[in-house]
Amino acid sequence: MPAYVNRKDCAGCEACAEACPVKAIVVNEKAKVDAELCTECGVCVDTCPNEAIAMK
Repeated sequence: MPAYVNRKDCAGCEACAEACPVKAIVVNEKAKVDAELCTECGVCVDTCPNEAIAMK
């Protein structure tokens, strides 16, 4: 399952988007994961300082 962003906890810092090796995350105030591009590597989960991203 692709990564999921808890938008309530997301600060929009873009750390996850910068860390994503396949550029599956776009940030427009809050992060959003493109499920079709996500390879489920977990880098975004490890990178998020607010723990706003999890694997479904």
